[in-house]
Amino acid sequence: MKAFREVLAAIVCVLSLTVLEGRCESSGPQSRNPGFETYSLNGKWTVYNSNGSLSFSAEVPGCVHTGLLKQGLIQDPYYRFSDLAYRWISLDNWTYTTTFSVPAEIRSKQKVHLVFEGVDTVSSISLNGAALGETDNMFRRYDFDVQGLLREQGNVLAVALSSAVAYAADRSRAHSAYPVPPDCPPPVQKGECHVNFVRKAQSSFSWDWGPSFPTLGLWGGVRLEAYDSLRLPYLAATPARGGDPSQWSVEAELHCDAVAAAEGSVTLLLPELATQQTFQISLPAGQSRSTFVLPVNKSAEVELWWPRGHGSQRQYNMSVQVKLDGGFAIDTKTLVSFRTVELVQEPIAGSPGLSFYFRINGIPIFLKGSNWIPAHAFQDQVTPSILRNLLQSAADANMNTLRVWGGGVYEQEHFYSLCDQLGVMIWQDFMFACALYPTDSEFIETVRQEVTHQVRRLKSHPSVIVWSANNENEAAIASDWFGIPAPQRPRYVKDYVTLYVDNIREIVQKEDSSRPFLTSSPTNGAESEREGWVARDPYDPHFGDTHFYSYLQDCWDWRGFPRTRFASEYGFQSWPSFSTLQKVSAPEDWSYQSGFSSHRQHHDAGNQQMLEQAKLHFHLPDSPDPLQAYRDTLYLTQVMQAQCVKAQTEFYRRSRSEIIDGQGKTMGALYWQLNDIWQGPSWSSIEFGGKWKMLHYFARDFFAPVLPVGFLDQGLLLIYAVSDLTSDLTLRVVVTVYQWSSLKPVCTLASEAALVSGGSALPLFKQSVAALLAGCGNCTALTCVLTFHLEDSEGQRGPTNHLFLSSPREAQGLQMPNITTSIRQDGGTYEVTLRTSAVAPFLWLDVGDIPGRFDTNGFLMATESRTVRFYPWGPTSASQLSRALQVTSLRGVYRRQP
Repeated sequence: MKAFREVLAAIVCVLSLTVLEGRCESSGPQSRNPGFETYSLNGKWTVYNSNGSLSFSAEVPGCVHTGLLKQGLIQDPYYRFSDLAYRWISLDNWTYTTTFSVPAEIRSKQKVHLVFEGVDTVSSISLNGAALGETDNMFRRYDFDVQGLLREQGNVLAVALSSAVAYAADRSRAHSAYPVPPDCPPPVQKGECHVNFVRKAQSSFSWDWGPSFPTLGLWGGVRLEAYDSLRLPYLAATPARGGDPSQWSVEAELHCDAVAAAEGSVTLLLPELATQQTFQISLPAGQSRSTFVLPVNKSAEVELWWPRGHGSQRQYNMSVQVKLDGGFAIDTKTLVSFRTVELVQEPIAGSPGLSFYFRINGIPIFLKGSNWIPAHAFQDQVTPSILRNLLQSAADANMNTLRVWGGGVYEQEHFYSLCDQLGVMIWQDFMFACALYPTDSEFIETVRQEVTHQVRRLKSHPSVIVWSANNENEAAIASDWFGIPAPQRPRYVKDYVTLYVDNIREIVQKEDSSRPFLTSSPTNGAESEREGWVARDPYDPHFGDTHFYSYLQDCWDWRGFPRTRFASEYGFQSWPSFSTLQKVSAPEDWSYQSGFSSHRQHHDAGNQQMLEQAKLHFHLPDSPDPLQAYRDTLYLTQVMQAQCVKAQTEFYRRSRSEIIDGQGKTMGALYWQLNDIWQGPSWSSIEFGGKWKMLHYFARDFFAPVLPVGFLDQGLLLIYAVSDLTSDLTLRVVVTVYQWSSLKPVCTLASEAALVSGGSALPLFKQSVAALLAGCGNCTALTCVLTFHLEDSEGQRGPTNHLFLSSPREAQGLQMPNITTSIRQDGGTYEVTLRTSAVAPFLWLDVGDIPGRFDTNGFLMATESRTVRFYPWGPTSASQLSRALQVTSLRGVYRRQP
C-alpha cells in the first residue's frame, strides 16, 4: 500500500484543481434520536486520478467507472470491446475528496465516528490532513473516531484509492515462501492476475461468464455517527425453539459502543405476540456485546416463516428500548421471523454414506433454485428495482432457494429483505472461490473482521439458512487443479484448515449458532470433516453436495448424471437474445463467428461446445440471410440449454425418494446460474436486463410443486409423479401421443390412480415403448411425440410435460408451421392467441426490448390454437406488442434439410 505521506502529497498537488472546479459541499439528512445523530456524506464528491489529468464530480456510493461514464468521459464499458479499452482505469490510482460542514449538534457530541459501509478496496483515508487509517477489504465496514478533527466548515475528507490490480501483484510477490495458485485466470477470460491476494469481489478480475472490471470507489454509504452515551453498531434477533416445541424465544444481541461505563435496562417487546420483558444491563466503556433471551408468551400463537411454496413468510416487529441511568434512551425496531433450520446428515438404509438435506420447521424441504452472481460489474448500478425483478422472477419460476456464490459480493440489505418476504432461502457463501489463499497474519485478520461483520449483519434474516466458507476450494485441492506436487500438498491443506476451519468456522460458531455451517461447496460435509476437512473425493455422490458439468456427453441422457444427495451446481451455456446483444454491439458483430462473439465468450471452446451439443439433436440454422442465421443460432443455443437443464433437473427431482445402486435420495437442485453480469454467453436463465431465457420458462415448469417426469430406460417409458406438497394426492398419468405430421392426437392412455405421498416421487406409469406405439396405429419413435400430465379427481395437477422418443433432428413428418397471432389487452396484461398449421416444438415468442414476461414460452404447440399471457413490466400497448412480436419455431430455423 502506498505510504500515506505520498498519498497526501498527491492530494495537495491536485487540490488546486478541486478548488478551481468549485467546492463539493456534501451534506445529508440527519437522523435524530436524543443523544445520537447521523449525518450523511453521500452525494457529490470530486474524483481525480494519480497525475491530475482527470478530475470530475461523481456520486457516492459509486465507483470510478460509473463516474467517468456519467460525465461523458468514457462510453458504456459494456459496449463491444470496452472492457479491454478501459483497462487503464483499474491500473491507475484515484482519489475521492469532499468538503463539508458539520452542524453544531454533531460536533458537540462526546463521540463522533466516520463510518464507511464499503470501500473498494485498497485506500488511505485522511480528514483535514490527518491520517485516519487504511483499508484493504471491500467487504468490511470501516469506522474511525474523528471527534477531535472536525471543524464547523471546510472539512476535507480524502480517500486515496490504489489500484487493486497492482496491490494484488505486490502482495503476491511479497509472499515469496511458496506460491499460492492460481496466478492468473485462463487467457480466454482476458482478466487480471492474483485476485486471491486481495479481499475484493473475485469475479471483478474476470470469470468465465463475465468481464474484468477491477473497480475502485466508495461502493457503500459514508456518514458521521455522533453520540453522547451509546450507539448500537449491530442489532440482531434470532429465534430459538425450546424443548417444548410450542415454546419459542428470541435471542436479541446488542453490540454496544459506550462512551463510558453505564448501568441501565433493555426492554424487548413483541406487541403482536403480547410479549415484553425488561432486563438489567451493565455496559463497560467501549465496545461490548450483550445477549438477552426473550421467551414468547405461551398463550400467543406464533406463525412460522416458511420457504416459498410451503406456507407464509410471517415477520414480527420487535421493539428494543435501551435506557441508561442519567436519562439516555434509544428506541429502535427490528424484524423477527420464527423458523428452525437443520442440515440432516445421517445414515440411509440401503446406501453407504450419509443423507444431506435441509429440514425447515421440522419438515424436509427439497431445495429448488439456482445460483446468484453479482447483478452488475458496478455495484452502484444494482438498484432496488433490478433486485426486485430478478428475485421475483426466481420466485415466479417456483424457486425456493438461491445460492449466493462465493466469487462475488455479500449482497446489499435489500436483497436479503426481499428474500425474506418472498420465502426464497439463501445458501450464503463467504467470498472465496476457485483459488487457494494466503494465510499470513494480515490476511487472516482482515478476513476475521470481514466474516464477523457479515455474520452480524445478516444473521437476523430467516432466508439465510446455511453459511458455506468457499466455492470449490476443497475440490481444488483434492482434485489437484493447480498441479501441486504431492510432497507439498500438506502445506496447502494446512492453509485451508487455518483459513476456513480455525478462523471462519470458529467465528461463525461464535457469532451464530442458529444455522448450519459448511466449509466448502462441493463438500462431503460430515465426511469431509472426518477426513481432515479435505476429502479424498469431494464429489462423492454418497455425501454432501456436488457440482457437475459435462460439455461433451449428450446432456439429454440422464444416465450420465450423478445420482447425488444434493446438486448445488450444474448447467450448460446459451447466448442471450438478439435484442439484448444489440445494445452493446455493432452490425459487423452480428455473426456467431465474429470477433465480438469470440471476445464475449470467456469459457474455453464454449461457442463450439454449444453447437456440438445442439447438433446431437437439432439441425443447425441454414438461412441464407446472415442476420437471420445469427438470430436463429442464438435461439437454438437457448433451446439446447433449456432442454439440457430440464433433463438434469427432472432426474434430480425424481431421485428424491429412491436409492438405486446405493445412490439417490436427492434433496436439492440448484442449477448454475440465475442471472447475468453483462450481455454475453453464460449459463444463466435470465439475461442481463431481466429478460427470461427459454430455460427460465422451462424452470417454471420443472420446479412446479407437482410435476410429471418421463424418461426412457432400456426400451421402457416410465413416468413419475413428483410432489413437494406436505399433503398426499391421488394421481394418475394421462399420456397423449401425437404424430409430428398432425395436430390430431393419435391416442390417449391413462394409468391407474395411486396415492402419492407428500414430499415424494413415485413411478405411476411403466410400459414398453414398442407396445405403446403398436397400440397407437402407425406410430414410431421417429414419427411421434408424447405429452403427459397428472390428474386427480378435480382435474389436472401441475404442468403438461413432453418427451421426445427420438432426437428432433430425426423427426419424420415435422412440417414448417404457418403461425398467426392476435393480441388483446386484458386489464394490466395481454392475451396472445396463436394459431398453427402444424405441430411446433420449442415455439418461442419474443417482443424485443419491451420489458415483461409471458406465462409460458418455448413450448411444444400441438393444438391448433393456444392463448398465452404477457405480463408487462412497464407501459406498453397491444399495438406495440403486435409490432414487436416475433415467433420462432424449431422447424423454422432450417429450410433445406428434410
